[in-house]
Amino acid sequence: MPLFVFLIFLLLPEIVSNIPVATCNICYPLPIRHQYYQPGDLIIAGIISQAYIFSDPVTFNQHPSHNLLDEIGFVTQIYQHILAFVFAIMEINENPQILPNISLGFHIYNSHFLQSGTLLASLELLSTWNNFIPNYKCDIKDNTMAVIGGPDSDVGLFMATILSIYKIPQLTYGSGPVINDQSQNVFSLRMFPGRKHQYLGILQLLLLFRWTWIGVIFIDDDNGLRFVHTILPKFSKKGICFDFIKTLPTLYFPSDVGEMVDGWIKTYKVISNSTANVVLIHGEIHTMIFLRMFPHVSEFENIPIKTKSKVWIMTAQMEFTSVPFLKNLEVNVIHGALLVAFHSADVMGFQTFLKRRNPNAENGDGFIKDFWQQVFNCHFCSPRGPKIVGDVCTGEEKVETLPRSVFETTMTSHSYSLYNAVYTLAHALQPMDSSQLNSRMTAEIKRRNSIRKEPWQLHHYLRSLSFNNSLEERISFDENRELKAGFDIINWVTFPNQTFLRVKVGNIDPLAPKDKVFSISLDAIVWPRPYHKEPPSSLCNDFCHLGHRRIKKEGNPFCCYDCFPCPARMISSQMDMDSCTPCPEDHYPNKEQDHCIPKDISFLRYGEPLGISLTILSLFFSCTMGQIFWIFLKYRQTPIVKANNRNLTYTLIISLLLSFLSPLLFVGQPEQVRCLLRQTTFGIIFSVAISCILAKTLIVVLAFMATKPGSRIRKWVGKPLAQSIIFSCSLTQITICAVWLATFPPFPDVDMYSLTEEIVLECNEGSTIMFCCMLGFMGFLAMISFTMACLGRKLPDNFNEAKFITFSMMVFCSVWLSFVPAYLSTKGKYVVAVEVFSILASGAGLLGCIFSPKCYIILIRPELNDRKYLMRRK
Repeated sequence: MPLFVFLIFLLLPEIVSNIPVATCNICYPLPIRHQYYQPGDLIIAGIISQAYIFSDPVTFNQHPSHNLLDEIGFVTQIYQHILAFVFAIMEINENPQILPNISLGFHIYNSHFLQSGTLLASLELLSTWNNFIPNYKCDIKDNTMAVIGGPDSDVGLFMATILSIYKIPQLTYGSGPVINDQSQNVFSLRMFPGRKHQYLGILQLLLLFRWTWIGVIFIDDDNGLRFVHTILPKFSKKGICFDFIKTLPTLYFPSDVGEMVDGWIKTYKVISNSTANVVLIHGEIHTMIFLRMFPHVSEFENIPIKTKSKVWIMTAQMEFTSVPFLKNLEVNVIHGALLVAFHSADVMGFQTFLKRRNPNAENGDGFIKDFWQQVFNCHFCSPRGPKIVGDVCTGEEKVETLPRSVFETTMTSHSYSLYNAVYTLAHALQPMDSSQLNSRMTAEIKRRNSIRKEPWQLHHYLRSLSFNNSLEERISFDENRELKAGFDIINWVTFPNQTFLRVKVGNIDPLAPKDKVFSISLDAIVWPRPYHKEPPSSLCNDFCHLGHRRIKKEGNPFCCYDCFPCPARMISSQMDMDSCTPCPEDHYPNKEQDHCIPKDISFLRYGEPLGISLTILSLFFSCTMGQIFWIFLKYRQTPIVKANNRNLTYTLIISLLLSFLSPLLFVGQPEQVRCLLRQTTFGIIFSVAISCILAKTLIVVLAFMATKPGSRIRKWVGKPLAQSIIFSCSLTQITICAVWLATFPPFPDVDMYSLTEEIVLECNEGSTIMFCCMLGFMGFLAMISFTMACLGRKLPDNFNEAKFITFSMMVFCSVWLSFVPAYLSTKGKYVVAVEVFSILASGAGLLGCIFSPKCYIILIRPELNDRKYLMRRK
């Protein structure tokens, strides 16, 4: 047995020794069988677990400290259930409107939270009063019409085993049993609402506070197993994960105490080590004993106290209970807990009834003296004994002075259910009695028939029963024989003086409109002290922030995940998102990726710096070519202009002039006409320019070759050759462009994806193949020109134009070879800028390498512009 168990039993004598005890020769021994009875025409029996027995009756009577053991086992809070039972009987008997011709009596048995105790009490109901012979009953006045059992589920389950054979109606309050045998279930009526509404309310509570990482404790019985196997999977579908699901050891004091406490300690360690701040307890009425033991487990087992930071969520079957050795212990462990309780209300006169209880004036109450001794720490002694010294129970003690942790004077939810159960039977007996009394019989026959009412006759009236209780609340049952009612959400608030308050902070009303079934006042909730006014979080990990998404951790529950930023072009506008959502095509994510921003419209504008720069360069080179054209026209008769075909030079100048103007088609918003013209215009003009250079190069080379004696090349040198080269080359390029425009013409397009923050307005080339053919043909001409120029660059002229053409074509080819990777690597409007720059750069190369030397001679060194000088060999 653990050290903890030994310490409890070692400390108990010391605890009791510090309490002043009455001393007398003859003290009443505490009875093993607690009973409460009152005679009547019809009997309503109650089987209520009130006290624990620590050992069998023989050992109990022989043990020298049996009074101490009995003090440990009595649960004082359940005594209120018994009094609610009695109070309801008294109200009914005093009300002539309900059963005017019948007085109700009752028998109340204590089953001691034992299966055998419940079975024994059920058999006693079938025997003559105080003469236990099962199934033998000779007292016709003791006519038991129905049985009410509780507060734990075992009472209802095991009394159904016996009583259903005799078709005796059975009402259960507190925790309802799971009765799988329909032949037994048909005789049972449950004084609590359907569990599904309770579980729905708990789920709503968890989702409201976003408690997705919780622990679960349940009692290993039919109710608990059904909860785990059918309800918890539904919680999981709604996003609730479970750090642990532990069974709670059954509270049995008669034996195996050490094994029971071992189980408690293991469960406590699991709860303390858990990262979940919320623990759902699916228990019975006595489960509160387990909670109250927690702070003291930590003292004896050297475990850090962490349970005060937990938020306990309790099911309706639970209620505040404790055994006497816990009476003086603090109740802070339940501070801030939430209880989903059966709906209850304050019954007028009940508190006054409790305050008038007097153990010296009660007849038939086998509980009151034990209760009195437990709560007031006194003893009853025989009046025939000698004079005593110490605390003696006088009967004048006031129950209203007791802390709420010892006894409550306000009616609890379980007591209210029991109170309604008694009224349910009374209202069922009323039409049953009236149907017999309405027949024409003598008074004597009526009296005898009223006594001979059989329990099985009551079922007919219970099935369709519906009435208003003394508080004008509707009492009726559904098709599952469960009460049509709701639940209250109770918040526990504790105080240092061992008392507490039950604060109603919400309710679950299944009969209300759908949007009002669950309601709660968040401001009214008091949380455990570490959290002050803010509700705690209970998560496996923190929420993923905006702009992030959840990625499940392998091997962990689905509530445990890592947070990763959203992929490009996607956002997460809410916390803790499973996936990111893409922005619309015309939007892009902001830097935090939590919302989308409209994209800017982008194209190479005339008004922006890049567009202005390229336009100025285009106009500058165009004007330069215009001035060169004017110079060449002015000095057209000079040798350097006339050399190498003047008309060919004019054609080259004009084509270069137009090529410098062609970039203006690339700047500005793309339109249909602009898209059709810009590439084809550029391609044809440049083809004309390069074909002119090719013709000039070829003529230079052929001219020197023709000077050799007997050369046949002389006849090819002249205007026809130049014209044919220009015409054939230009026609080929025109044909390529015509086929391009006829098959897959360029068109204005919108590029949504190349740039993240911009929508690019562009000209789609239509056919990439045709575009490459156009550039490829132009490159082909350039390579031929470059090759021919290289062949003639060392001709022995003072002014060898082939040398300058070589440099110009080297620049031209370098520019356009660089254009290809630059064109493919840039995006948006910069693609257009790269092409415009390539046009201007290649044109400037031709201008600088071919025409600059000639203009230098014409304008700066006119003395060199002489035929003899130009034709003189080096």
